[in-house]
Amino acid sequence: MTTKHAGPDGADTADGADGSHGPGRARPVDDAVSRFVERFAAQLTEAGMQRMPSRIFAAVLASDSGALTTAELGEQLKVSPAAISGAVRYLAQVNMITREREPGSRRDRFRVHSDQWYESLTNRDLVLRRWENTLREGVENLGPDSPAGRRMGETLAFFEFLEGELGTMMQRWRAYREERFG
Repeated sequence: MTTKHAGPDGADTADGADGSHGPGRARPVDDAVSRFVERFAAQLTEAGMQRMPSRIFAAVLASDSGALTTAELGEQLKVSPAAISGAVRYLAQVNMITREREPGSRRDRFRVHSDQWYESLTNRDLVLRRWENTLREGVENLGPDSPAGRRMGETLAFFEFLEGELGTMMQRWRAYREERFG
């Protein structure tokens, strides 16, 4: 038996007897998933991410397909399309989600990829290198023996160490991921 009803974007969707929600459709979000989304979003916010991008990222991450439309996000999180727009722009800029459009559709889908954390850390590596270059300049301009120069030198050494360790760690992660997830 199939039941038709209006989906989050107003289009008809079909719920089959097998529990499917139609191609590309998100399943209804239960209370446990909503609690997870809000809890993980709160932790991301505590770590420094803005609240709305945190909620959107957590919702997309927790979705079966790993992708949601603006309408689906709005319905799940009870927020306006305007709030979603700014948040997904930020998330795309920091490479935490990608924006895609299915052929023949005018709706964007926001997707988190399985290697998202790897990509995010790899992009941070580029930021670390820029910081290192600026800190190197700072040490040179302030003098390596001045109190500020020594402080910057230690900060520079930390970032250089971190960059080296991240490279090695990411190589190990790729091998581990391949072994575990194929």
